[in-house]
Amino acid sequence: MELVRISTAGSVDDGKSTLIGRLLFDNNALTKEQEELIDQKTREKGADDLELSVITDGLVAEREQGITIDVAHIYFSTDTHKFIIADSPGHVEYTRNMVTGASTAETSIILIDSRKGLLEQSFRHFYISHLLRMEKVIFCVNKMDLVDYDEDRFIEIAVQIKEMVSKIGDDIDFDIVPISSLKGDNVVHKSGQMSWYGGKTLNELLHLNKSKINLNKAKYEQSFRFDVQQVYHTHREGFQDFRGFAGRVKSGTLSVGDKIITLPSKKESTVKEIRRFTDQLNTANAGDSVIISLTDEIDISRGSLIAKLNEQPEELKEFDATLVWMDDNSARVGSKLILKAGATESLLKIQKINYSVDTSNLEKDENASTIELNDIVSTNLKLSKPVYLDNYEDNKRNGVFILIDPQTNSTVAVGFKS
Repeated sequence: MELVRISTAGSVDDGKSTLIGRLLFDNNALTKEQEELIDQKTREKGADDLELSVITDGLVAEREQGITIDVAHIYFSTDTHKFIIADSPGHVEYTRNMVTGASTAETSIILIDSRKGLLEQSFRHFYISHLLRMEKVIFCVNKMDLVDYDEDRFIEIAVQIKEMVSKIGDDIDFDIVPISSLKGDNVVHKSGQMSWYGGKTLNELLHLNKSKINLNKAKYEQSFRFDVQQVYHTHREGFQDFRGFAGRVKSGTLSVGDKIITLPSKKESTVKEIRRFTDQLNTANAGDSVIISLTDEIDISRGSLIAKLNEQPEELKEFDATLVWMDDNSARVGSKLILKAGATESLLKIQKINYSVDTSNLEKDENASTIELNDIVSTNLKLSKPVYLDNYEDNKRNGVFILIDPQTNSTVAVGFKS
């Protein structure tokens, strides 16, 4: 059964929570308790249509304001697929939540209110989807019932979307679907109100999604990266003088007998054993948590990176990266922070702000001097000790990092190596 990870985003009150509720309701994926909650809230509001948003708007503050604040994760299954949906907030001040919610997704659903067209948040969410290298982006032009299912209005917005996408590049896989999440048009069931639309419903697009397969294929084809989390040295029965390195395979595959190099020590060795608990494995794949032992006693500690010989990443003491700023306190050229990638840490300085992205039109501002909350900026970073990262576009698992304020210990940004 294929697993599809989805992120939803949009501006305030575009209907994200209602859309998710509709997906679950029309796919018969709700529990009895959830169905009763919907009935109860519908009766309390005296509404003609089902109050589907209560499925995801779980926080009391959200229900009182009628908005989504936190990232809600929803799990449901159909006969052929399993879905994990991250419902992200729409307010601009919660952009950091959207980045967090979308970080593990492969498909992005961006909602657009048919009455309003593209807004600043539409550009922002699309840019973040592109930044995170989503496999597919689905634009849902919602609330078509409120514009009398007008085809001309849909075409007008579709043209705006295509112009926005063209500013980023032509290699983006995207679809545009006219829907009404409140009424159920083109969400799971084909709309009888929009016979002029001959495309697939949102549900059909999600079930045709092959991004998980492509992502897995990409993981196996990528170079091997293993972040050492802990070093074990035991003398127990059956494990005399056993020395192993525990961690998770970020990408690629490793087999017994493979030649490896460790970083930063740059020592070489050969894989002697791969273990999961007491089980011995011949091969470890991306995502596996294992213990690796080597034929040689070499210098490896927590924070070391193991790569296959002749496939190691470049040693970096200075590089360009895109940052999404998540802290109320601003930063500027010269600010000193801690870079953390896996178990590796290095003190760094923001050497240069190359440009910031104006998310209202995706234009670049090359005169930016500070980095504020929710800003998306291209920077040059200089480190006190080398790190070993890949370009995010080539290896998502080994191309991402966070920045920490050494004074407050707060996570202030997420970064993507360019």
